[in-house]
Amino acid sequence: MLSREQVLHVARLARLELTDEELERMAAELSKVLDHMETIGELDLTAVEPTSHVVALENVLRADEPRPCLPQDVALASAPDAADGGFRVPSPGPAPS
Repeated sequence: MLSREQVLHVARLARLELTDEELERMAAELSKVLDHMETIGELDLTAVEPTSHVVALENVLRADEPRPCLPQDVALASAPDAADGGFRVPSPGPAPS
């Protein structure tokens, strides 16, 4: 099981502030994770190909092909504030100091 100091070190690295109760719980939970990692390390995985995902990924986006853009009047039709053929937006206030 991880020591209190080890858990505190990990918490500091993660910039976490843990209560005494959380420290106890995290020590147990992190120890379980490390035990599982140790079990995986004992397996013979020489025939297993390295993967980045467990299921095949497919691109679900449309092909990136040029096509006509919206006419200006259609693009501006739902704009809350359009002027001079463009979108009007509030000017930024002063920069925070």
